[in-house]
Amino acid sequence: MKRLAILGSTGSIGVNTLDVIRHFPDRFEVVGLAAGMNIKLLKEQILQFRPRMVSVLNKGLSETLQKELLPSSVKVLHGIEGLIQVATHPEVDQVVSALVGAVGLIPTLSAIMTRKTIALANKESLVMAGKTLMKEARANQTLILPIDSEHSAIFQALLGQRKEKIRRLILTASGGPFLNLPLAKLPGVTVEDALNHPRWEMGKKITIDSASLMNKGLEVIEAHWLFDIPTEKIIVQIHPQSIVHSMVEFIDGSILAQMGIADMRIPISYALAFPERLHLDLPPLDLTQREGLTFLSPDPERFPCLQLAYQSIEIGETMPAVLNAANEVAVHAFLEKTIRFTEIPLLIRRVMEEHETKAVHTVEEVLKADQWAREKAKIILERGRM
Repeated sequence: MKRLAILGSTGSIGVNTLDVIRHFPDRFEVVGLAAGMNIKLLKEQILQFRPRMVSVLNKGLSETLQKELLPSSVKVLHGIEGLIQVATHPEVDQVVSALVGAVGLIPTLSAIMTRKTIALANKESLVMAGKTLMKEARANQTLILPIDSEHSAIFQALLGQRKEKIRRLILTASGGPFLNLPLAKLPGVTVEDALNHPRWEMGKKITIDSASLMNKGLEVIEAHWLFDIPTEKIIVQIHPQSIVHSMVEFIDGSILAQMGIADMRIPISYALAFPERLHLDLPPLDLTQREGLTFLSPDPERFPCLQLAYQSIEIGETMPAVLNAANEVAVHAFLEKTIRFTEIPLLIRRVMEEHETKAVHTVEEVLKADQWAREKAKIILERGRM
């Protein structure tokens, strides 16, 4: 029986994780759950999976949830301390890190330092502090198993292979809802347009990142740290069918690709059961019913966020944390309909240009850069000068 803590249980990854667990009650036990503000769904999860502790965004929500759960014996926590307690609970074997954004960094690092196996969907942790997290993972002999379908695909393709035999990692991207939209129409796209992803059902922030291709930029940085591969050996290709989840090209010209239907329960179940595979009752991939598989190079004019991500990791140190923070502010502003979709990369670029890159020795330095970038982005938004 593997005992789990799920950070971000009410998000898309968390919900899919619990769906996998629901079908294998003899293999998995939920010890802790952490969510943000959706206490209605969290309450349903608590009643079904009976965790020992849960955490929510703030004290007010925790008090409300505690009252609604009485006389339940579940311990209700809140804030960053609550996240850390859930992630480091002594009875937890594996932590599913599925929080969205920078908030996932400290609890993920805390889980690593207490030697929990990590099933990682919070790419921002590695984007912000990849060197620190991987150093601590090695020091604590902590296994990090990727949940993102692209990194899971690469992880599977690399099993049994030698790093020096790798020519390239090829991350695939659907291209999002605006892949074929005339460039002249991009400034006028709405939030509703951007949230209409053609292949995947995800949370709002991740869906907007997919539309701008920033998600793929963050994944390039994540792959760099996860697999210890230089970024010049990591490329992105647009693959609208979302059948090939990523590929590894070797020095002899061979390419190993991992394929499957677009269902996040597949990489989630692999991370939960590794090195085993679970029998999932999902429809098989029938390639005879597909018209073809196509691959395209990303258009830098259409997807400037991808190039900004490459620039940030080339500069290194505090710059990826600044990129991530500026993007979070920009996406939030777009979702609030205070900036246009095409202004997302403009804001990010402006914040990066004004940042004085500093060396990273501690997580506190990363968090300081993150805070600086958020404040700078908000000032730029207020002045309306991007």
